[in-house]
Amino acid sequence: MLPRCASPRPTLRRLLFAGLAAASSLGCLGMPSPLAPNLAGSIGMPHNGVLTGGVELPRRGPGYERFRPTSPVYWGHPRLVAAIERAARAVEEKRPGGAPLVVGDLSGPNGGKIPRHNSHRTGRDVDFLYYVTTPSGAPIRNPGFIPLGADGLAQLADGRFLRLDVERQWLFFRELLTDPEIDVQFLFMSRELEALVIEYALAKETDLALVWRAQTVMIQPVDSLPHGDHVHMRIACRPEDAVNGCLGGGPHWEWLEPLPTLEGPLDELLALVAQDDPFEPEPALERVAEVDDERPDTEPLSDARHGG
Repeated sequence: MLPRCASPRPTLRRLLFAGLAAASSLGCLGMPSPLAPNLAGSIGMPHNGVLTGGVELPRRGPGYERFRPTSPVYWGHPRLVAAIERAARAVEEKRPGGAPLVVGDLSGPNGGKIPRHNSHRTGRDVDFLYYVTTPSGAPIRNPGFIPLGADGLAQLADGRFLRLDVERQWLFFRELLTDPEIDVQFLFMSRELEALVIEYALAKETDLALVWRAQTVMIQPVDSLPHGDHVHMRIACRPEDAVNGCLGGGPHWEWLEPLPTLEGPLDELLALVAQDDPFEPEPALERVAEVDDERPDTEPLSDARHGG
């Protein structure tokens, strides 16, 4: 049974390229090429892939600003960049007077390896600094990657203290988790800060299913620092991304739209793809010997006959 789509054969071909690459553990499918012309967007795995058709997050906008204004690693999947702008704007509109969200790295213009990160290669990853306040509750701009403790507090080098702005942090997460244009796959953050945010959400939120989804995607990394100084968000591959080369990077949660799959024996799938092959085989060419009746069979061809 073919995946439901507007044009089954081209989609099947894309699925076949992605499926064969995944099956052979290639991880990164590579850039679009004559052998894989349909690869586009977020291609490959977050830790071993590339990006095409990305867009750059502007240096600042309503409710946010970039941590590194002149850095070249603020490119991402168009849906991710637009969602960041929408969520930051919503927090500013619903809780006016606060400090802007500080956005860390996304990806390079064409994806691939960038400094400071092992992932962030396919335009699906982004770092956010936490919303913070003074101990008395006055919102202030997060000055940098300052680790917050289990109580949500951090002390700066000059002796001042910061506190996690739990209200704005949950509101920001809520906007991302309910955005119909993206599917949040992970919010990498420390367990202690997750506990503070979820405790607030359980007290204030009426949609407990949303809180459960938030708690599911909030994970403390096991292969890096606990992320007490920033949140690392990753969005999932959507079906339209998967058929163009987007691969995994984590579980595909049950509430997300199922990804298309290849069904049936491989030889049958290859035959279906071949039916829609735009390249017709060249007819066999017969070699016709040149006959010179005036030349003995034993006479060698001259250099002039071969063009020198």
